[in-house]
Amino acid sequence: MTVEPRGSLSPLDDYPVHQTAEPIRRVATSDRNFYDRYYFNCYPSDTTDLFLVVGLGQYPNLGVCDGFAVLRRGDDHIVVRASKALGRDRTDTSVGPLRIEVLEGLHRLRVVLEPGHPDTADLSFDLTFEGDVPATEEDPQKLRQLERVVMDTSRFVQSGTWSGSLTVDGRSRDVDPVVWRGNRDRSWGVRPVGEPEPAGRRAADGTPGFFWIYSVMQFGADTIVVIVQEDDAGRRLLEEAIRIRPDTDPEWLGRPEHELRFAPGTRTVTGATLSFHRPGQDPTVVECELLVANLLAIGTGYGLEPDWRHGMWQGDLVVQSLRRDTREIDPAMLMFCPTDHLARFHVEGTDVVGTGLFEVAVIGPHRRYGFTGFVDAHDSPATDTSAARPDRRGPTP
Repeated sequence: MTVEPRGSLSPLDDYPVHQTAEPIRRVATSDRNFYDRYYFNCYPSDTTDLFLVVGLGQYPNLGVCDGFAVLRRGDDHIVVRASKALGRDRTDTSVGPLRIEVLEGLHRLRVVLEPGHPDTADLSFDLTFEGDVPATEEDPQKLRQLERVVMDTSRFVQSGTWSGSLTVDGRSRDVDPVVWRGNRDRSWGVRPVGEPEPAGRRAADGTPGFFWIYSVMQFGADTIVVIVQEDDAGRRLLEEAIRIRPDTDPEWLGRPEHELRFAPGTRTVTGATLSFHRPGQDPTVVECELLVANLLAIGTGYGLEPDWRHGMWQGDLVVQSLRRDTREIDPAMLMFCPTDHLARFHVEGTDVVGTGLFEVAVIGPHRRYGFTGFVDAHDSPATDTSAARPDRRGPTP
């Protein structure tokens, strides 16, 4: 016979993992915006026909657990999303038909979207991720507004391979780790989640913009991780450019710089150049060819849709699906959320080519690219600005 624990105790409290003088269910801050989240992406490296992104998060101070799977395939945008009341046991990383199993911590995880539910008829999978480089801690993100902590997060990143099966519209395909790759991250801390809060004085001070590049490039046994976060003037709030290998410490590649190219009349990024600058050395330059855009703003909780945001209370258990034709999605809806691109990366001056994630957001004003507000678009033709860059010869990553 199983006897339920009393009060706030949960099975995790039987392990010596406490970080505060509280049960594990009670996080160290009462900030409503505390979250704890998984993120995965998955793609076949030998084709450019689809890009899958999966996420699952817990929001202890909101009492919510939710998750999503979003597949971009051709012009199809297919979403399955689920939300439930967060239970006593935070090791229960499932919500409806979606679940995550930690098979070997920091190395191997299983991600499942069960078939058979009315809202998973279009998409289901049983996939296992295996890291090919060590899980690596990133620099934390910290941001205050009016003295209040807006962001205070930790995250680690890991690239790897996938195995298992993926079913779309009733057609199943084997996922072979020889060609199926991707990356994952785990992040936790404080960032805006759930229903919008009253703006108060922040409304008078104006809403700050958000410029963000996050790229995970897989070159065989090497992985390059690039992070750039800037304010509207271009001041760096966070930056990182490192190479991760299986048997050595991460290597700093230098200060990352960026050159984005936009589709005229939009903020849609069509291509990019990243360069890494180390003192006394020629820069290393990587051309980023954007292949498949997974539109995180549509239906997953990352966007501004009033009926579904991460951490928003939906009820004890709600499972939904939606399907959109990307050609019918208003580009203006994409101005307020990152887009995750499957990308091909070419190191200039070499034959080195990789694949992976290029995530980008240009939200609000950004002087460098001529944006002065939140809804103005890029009005210049998309051009190659490589001639304006310095000599780009440099070492192989």
